[in-house]
Amino acid sequence: MSAPRRPSDPSGLERYYVLTQGRSGPGGSASSLDVATLIVSRAAPLPGMQHEHEEILRRCRDPLSVAELGAHLGLPFNILAVLLSDLLDAGRIEARNPIPAHDAGRGPDLALLEEVLSGLERL
Repeated sequence: MSAPRRPSDPSGLERYYVLTQGRSGPGGSASSLDVATLIVSRAAPLPGMQHEHEEILRRCRDPLSVAELGAHLGLPFNILAVLLSDLLDAGRIEARNPIPAHDAGRGPDLALLEEVLSGLERL
């Protein structure tokens, strides 16, 4: 009986393990990331960088949400969060809360919610 065949190109869990160097989740400043967080490059890719890091820096020249970035790269949130953590710690990207700071603690606009409810009731 022969040993099971292994693919020559890492895929699935093996690929993710290699990409994250065995880390299962982000740490530090990236622990507050969510799918709506906007990512913006603060620097250009450097020669010799990990391909995924380069791709993140290229795609985020304009703000891009974590969800959009994950879809473009084909990576699950946890794996992408680890890669973003690396770039945040190196100061190569900036993570922006999608809610403007001046609106953060204000809560929902009640007048707008009432208009939406009124519109739904008319349907």
